[in-house]
Amino acid sequence: MTAEGFTTENAIWSDVKLPPWWLVLIEGILLGLIGLFLIFSPYGTLFSIFWVLGLYWLIKGIIDLVSLIWDRTMWGWKIVAGILGIVAGYIVLQHPITSTVVLSVTAVWLLALIGLFLGISALIRGLKGAGWGTTILGIVIIILAIVLMFHSAVAATILPWVLGFFAIAGGIIAIFQSFQLRSVEHTIEDAKEKLSS
Repeated sequence: MTAEGFTTENAIWSDVKLPPWWLVLIEGILLGLIGLFLIFSPYGTLFSIFWVLGLYWLIKGIIDLVSLIWDRTMWGWKIVAGILGIVAGYIVLQHPITSTVVLSVTAVWLLALIGLFLGISALIRGLKGAGWGTTILGIVIIILAIVLMFHSAVAATILPWVLGFFAIAGGIIAIFQSFQLRSVEHTIEDAKEKLSS
């Protein structure tokens, strides 16, 4: 979303709710910092992230069970989610190093399965007429997904750096978007002043 796409009329009468630009800026900075930590201290940062995740699962599981006291809607799902959260959180907190390895390999497997699905989808679209470029892209994605599946332990060891680069890229994009949002906010404010005067 850019400021150029906003005219006086659609800026005033638009129902679009924009997030505060400074919140997006903070998100971008934090994401960039996490990315730097993942690159310069990969395993320590990944260990910390999974430890916090385990703590979150434990607390969320307890909250899900306690919330049954005042809200019994979907009580079956809350009991299952609460118990699973407590068990998963407890395991991660009791065995943090093993959990970091297991969760890293699991993340690689999930990425491989998503990649396999995307590759097959691109291959089918290519064969149905989207072009030979889409077909080749689908084949390449499928091959990469299969490589990830058969070398998940090796891929898990480089996962922190990959996540770090993606976090830095995402942080930079979020920072640029925050300035675009700020520009849009100024455009809306200027348009409101022009209409009121």
